[in-house]
Amino acid sequence: MTETLPAAQQRAVDKAYFEQRTLRRGAAGWLLLAGLGISYVISGDFSGWNFGLEAGGWGGLLIAFVLMGVMYACMVFGLAEMSSALPVAGAGYGFARRALGRLGGFATGLAILIEYSMAPAAIAVFIGGYVESLGLFGITDSWPVYFVCFALFIGVHLVGVGEALKAMFAITGLAVVALIAFVVGMVPHFSVNNLFDIPVSDAAGASAFLPNGVGGIIGALVFAIWFFLAVEGVPLAAEEAENPQRDMPRAIITAMSVLVVTGLSVLVLAPGGAGSAMMSTSASPLPDALRAVGNEGLAVFVNYAGLAGLVASFFSIVYAYSRQLFALSRAGYLPTWLSRTNSRKTPTWALVVPGIIGFILAAAVGDGDKLINIAVFGAAVSYVLLNLSHIVLRKREPELHRPYRTPGGAVTTGIGLVLAVIAVVATFFVDVQAAAITAGIFGLGLLYFALHSRHHLVAGAPEEEFAHLRASEAELR
Repeated sequence: MTETLPAAQQRAVDKAYFEQRTLRRGAAGWLLLAGLGISYVISGDFSGWNFGLEAGGWGGLLIAFVLMGVMYACMVFGLAEMSSALPVAGAGYGFARRALGRLGGFATGLAILIEYSMAPAAIAVFIGGYVESLGLFGITDSWPVYFVCFALFIGVHLVGVGEALKAMFAITGLAVVALIAFVVGMVPHFSVNNLFDIPVSDAAGASAFLPNGVGGIIGALVFAIWFFLAVEGVPLAAEEAENPQRDMPRAIITAMSVLVVTGLSVLVLAPGGAGSAMMSTSASPLPDALRAVGNEGLAVFVNYAGLAGLVASFFSIVYAYSRQLFALSRAGYLPTWLSRTNSRKTPTWALVVPGIIGFILAAAVGDGDKLINIAVFGAAVSYVLLNLSHIVLRKREPELHRPYRTPGGAVTTGIGLVLAVIAVVATFFVDVQAAAITAGIFGLGLLYFALHSRHHLVAGAPEEEFAHLRASEAELR
């Protein structure tokens, strides 16, 4: 786009271009960033995961939880290393751009963008359902709730990233308090027998532990992802962190550790108190579990706090999609007007445009599970590419300065890669239509890159500069 200009004019154009596309630096320390990582995911502890009990029984979902927990842990360690070495707002796209080239970088960024654009639409539907079930405001049609969610929380993000992250931290704190209260309320009612009350089918290898056989584990994988979905978005805040080389690894590993504890707690205690059979079809498993053991008062509190958890995830994923879109647009992979920032140094159009699309999807589709399955497919594809990026960077650039190094190196992310491939395959078993829709969107995006954006890239974008620097260093060797 600017490559044909003389060098002096090139610098002037770049300066004006990037002055309009600058984020607020130093707005977040590691604790706020860890809170961001938890808030991305916290809604998954309140709903959605329990449908994996129907697919695989408690044993199948437990195994799926362990497998997906290992996958996320391996990937998080790899992301911690890459985000400390390459701290840019593009995060996954930036890492893959350096490791896999322009096509690989765009494909990774696109998969992440699909995940983060679809998830708020799905969560808005869930929030609408909670509002209706609680009888709030006399609402019987949820589309006004969707509109308020997108308008209100995008508005808060437009005010400034520091203010938005603090608000997210407070809402997430309330959701965590509710989870602690749930654990305290359920522990006295736990019984191992309740975990295995789903009838055993005639599937191969079926047992009380695996009532739908070994195949049930595959069906449960997608639902196990809900315990961790989107934690990988923490590095998207790299350009707004106080000290990204130090803060990013600390924040994302802390967030992942908390999520393992909260996820395992609800997985054991909700079915362990109320029974796996009841939990397998519940739209609000935590309040329903508390009601089943006779704790109505705590159930009401957790029901309202579950709404706070959904709001926290919605709020934070809006942040995530805006930063991924901002980075792809700033580098020219998507229309550059989308990356313009306002006087508060927040990307206006990168917040607003996906919000409009998300509202339309929520109102038109109205099926949160379908939208989440589309998001999960996009996420799983990005996980394959992110793990692969770490492996390639370790092999190709062993001398790259890495303030944090992944324990186990490429072996760790190699395990994550294998599990991510399995997760992609599993999405087709759970919802073929959602996987096919996502694959179609992904294909159209790659076609756009091939026909247009690869001819209009901005060489001065940070993610592109990192890649060009590596190429220049390679030429000197």
